Amino acid sequence: MKVDVLLGLQWGDEGKGKIVDVLTPNYDVVARFQGGPNAGHTLEFEGQKYVLRSVPSGIFQGGKINIIGNGVVLDPALFKAEVEALEASGHDLTQRLYISRKAHLILPTHRLLDAAYEAQKGSDKIGTTGKGIGPAYTDKIGRNGLRIGDIEHNFEVKYKKAIARHEELLRQMNFKYDLASLEKEWFAGIEKIKQFVLIDSDLYLNKSLQVDKNILAEGAQGTMLDIDFGSYPFVTSSNTICAGACTGLGVPPSKIGDVYGIFKAYCTRVGSGPFPTELLDETGQKMRDLGCEYGSVTGRPRRCGWIDLVALRYAIMIDGVTQLIMMKSDVLDSFDTIKACVAYEVEGREIEDFPFEIDDSVKPVYVELPGWKTDMTKMQSEDEFPEEFNAYLSFLEEALGVTVKIVSVGPDREQTIIRYTGE
Repeated sequence: MKVDVLLGLQWGDEGKGKIVDVLTPNYDVVARFQGGPNAGHTLEFEGQKYVLRSVPSGIFQGGKINIIGNGVVLDPALFKAEVEALEASGHDLTQRLYISRKAHLILPTHRLLDAAYEAQKGSDKIGTTGKGIGPAYTDKIGRNGLRIGDIEHNFEVKYKKAIARHEELLRQMNFKYDLASLEKEWFAGIEKIKQFVLIDSDLYLNKSLQVDKNILAEGAQGTMLDIDFGSYPFVTSSNTICAGACTGLGVPPSKIGDVYGIFKAYCTRVGSGPFPTELLDETGQKMRDLGCEYGSVTGRPRRCGWIDLVALRYAIMIDGVTQLIMMKSDVLDSFDTIKACVAYEVEGREIEDFPFEIDDSVKPVYVELPGWKTDMTKMQSEDEFPEEFNAYLSFLEEALGVTVKIVSVGPDREQTIIRYTGE
């Protein structure tokens, strides 16, 4: 069997959680392979709305096993709050959610360091969520991190050593803080983690493949936030691309199957960083309002703009995408004209390949297509798609070279249309 991978192709917030939930009935195991609680996946069904931060999005579908993989960084306090909110909604996760012993812990001082580093950057700040993600991954790479498995082995000594090192850094930056209140919630979270099954996820997943289990790897954020291939330095701290599923779960490249690439019918971004198609006008605000474009974890308004096919082609290439999934098509239902960026203008010349670096001098080159001016939210099959929307799909498929297999026309899991593509 193979591991299918589902990931975002833009700057995150593409709607991955909903599609993982929709696809989970086809799989035995859903495994999150990177990121931390800065990534909120929103799911809506049966009149309820759920926001997942660290728990994989397959958790609501029957008795499927969900795994927090070794590439994830986990904040015990936020994990406890997330689990308890789900328990209050009637979802007991203890028998369905496994945690990798090799996943790294976000310490309370990681959150303090995150705030201190951002304060030092001033106007050059990255725009982090302040959840301690970057400092946790820094410690991981610097071989100073604490892992879930350390809870079982001499944990108190390891914890105190790590905290002492962080406090010295905070003192050097003259950063004022209150650690005691953070530690109380954090250690309560550690006790919550102990209620779950801790596994060597690399062994578990590879043995599952040997007995023909179907596995779906779930990514967080988006390709353009990848630490190596994104719009550096305005990126996250992990590999959000398909290759990250191998390192974030311990599965070999030869075991990767389909790669589902998710994108919005337009584009959004949160925080600082270049965004060539950003709209700072009424059209951008209209997209934000119609798309409810506010962070599911942070509540921050997302920057909105037309779809960027230069960046999207690049992401598809890097990820080896085999099937595309387009989200939030309905947000564009009322627009007279739809624009798509097909190239960049850089220093007076047009380029179609994503450059080494993009900044405010990069200008989008657009083509315009007629809008469909039709409410698509009640549609249940592609036979109902208006002619103009089909033309938009055909345009995208020709420009991107990959079939759009699934179209989302609303936030609920039922508002998902799987297209017949002749495959």
